[in-house]
Amino acid sequence: MFDYMALVLFAVICIVLMFGYPVALSLAGTALAFAGLGLGLDAIGIDANFDPAFLSALPNRLYGIMSNSTLLAVPLFVLMGVLLEKSKVAETLLDAMALLFGSLRGGLGISVTIVGMMLAASTGIVGATVVTMGLLSLPTMLKRGYSQSLATGTICATGTLGQIIPPSIALVLLGDVLSSAYQQAQLSMGIFSPKTVSVGDLFMGAIVPGLILVVLYIIYVATVAWLKPSAAPPADREELMAELGHQGNLGTLLLKGLVPPIVLIIAVLGSILGGFATPTEASAVGAFGALVLALAYRKLDFATLKEVVRSTTHVTTMVFLILIGAALFSLVFRAYGGEELVVHLFDNMPGGVVGATIIVMLVIFLLGFILDFIEITFVVVPIVGPVLLAMGLDPIWLGIMIAINLQTSFLTPPFGFALFYLRGVAPDTVPTTAIYRGVIPFIVLQLGMLVALALVPELATWLPAQF
Repeated sequence: MFDYMALVLFAVICIVLMFGYPVALSLAGTALAFAGLGLGLDAIGIDANFDPAFLSALPNRLYGIMSNSTLLAVPLFVLMGVLLEKSKVAETLLDAMALLFGSLRGGLGISVTIVGMMLAASTGIVGATVVTMGLLSLPTMLKRGYSQSLATGTICATGTLGQIIPPSIALVLLGDVLSSAYQQAQLSMGIFSPKTVSVGDLFMGAIVPGLILVVLYIIYVATVAWLKPSAAPPADREELMAELGHQGNLGTLLLKGLVPPIVLIIAVLGSILGGFATPTEASAVGAFGALVLALAYRKLDFATLKEVVRSTTHVTTMVFLILIGAALFSLVFRAYGGEELVVHLFDNMPGGVVGATIIVMLVIFLLGFILDFIEITFVVVPIVGPVLLAMGLDPIWLGIMIAINLQTSFLTPPFGFALFYLRGVAPDTVPTTAIYRGVIPFIVLQLGMLVALALVPELATWLPAQF
């Protein structure tokens, strides 16, 4: 029994989280309870297979979290995203794209996809993108005769692009965890000058799969509009312009809506890909650029700034508190011999590294129903990452596979987070079943992307290798 206490710890953590308790406190509290159990059993002479020496590393772990320069990108990217949301950049961009493509069959759906991609490349926050698109575009699409399932499915799918298209918060956190896992894997193989995985590598690795997904979404919407015109009818441009409350020519609106976010995206991603800045430095550029845009759009008063700072602080403290709880959980898990147990289980798994990867991907997919990407990144990846990487997997490829896997999980009924986000802002006239039906084709496309990545790893590894 005691040889499997690490697995019991993991199972108890998942159960506690399902009850809805705060993630950070659940991780830390459960880990402390199991550490106390192990120390108590050892004190009365029962061997619990618990090594308390691992707990002595906790102060260094906490100091490492607080001094990690890579994680500094998290509050800055969050600040950039919140500023863009409050400055109405998304609203202006969506109106411009709707007017540009709306007169085509399926044009509004294509507009939503393109805007979702640009918001993902600007904010990197899934929930904010889904809610924003749901509030701004869903009423217009439904009013123009779009089928409920196509409209809601398109919004949910494009909203989750923030999971994979850089600068994604998920990739920032995943890059930091995978770097530690990669170093640990190399040390276990006797490599005492281990290489690292940078967040910039993951950003570059995600660009090609992310763009392929966007193209697949557009092709699907265009195909539906061609085969079933009533599901995605064209809109009259003049009527649409009047409905959206815009006057003047389309060129002015396009200039105002398209140029600022494109410049911001180029400033952030271009500085990373060009080697001019690290992701942390680029996040500072992005936050400053978003501040300038908010001032230029005259949307930044003291009340808005207060709300922006409060929201950014809330998200940042949540992330770092979860990090601290996950660090304690990881140490207690290893103190019970969890690392050796996982290695043993993977070594005896049929199919070798392929079988182990499939099982891990399936577990992460199922956990995505009940846990957010932050919990999975900090709880699951540190356990399975070192073992899979020691078996020879490429860390960039593994990171992109995990990110797209979670993106698919967030779309899958009945528990997908993106579905809950949209359900919260969708009109009551839109049934939940329509949302579920709408996301199914996009889930198939994303599963196809996972299979393509498995068969052609160069889709994720080629671009980083060029830099």
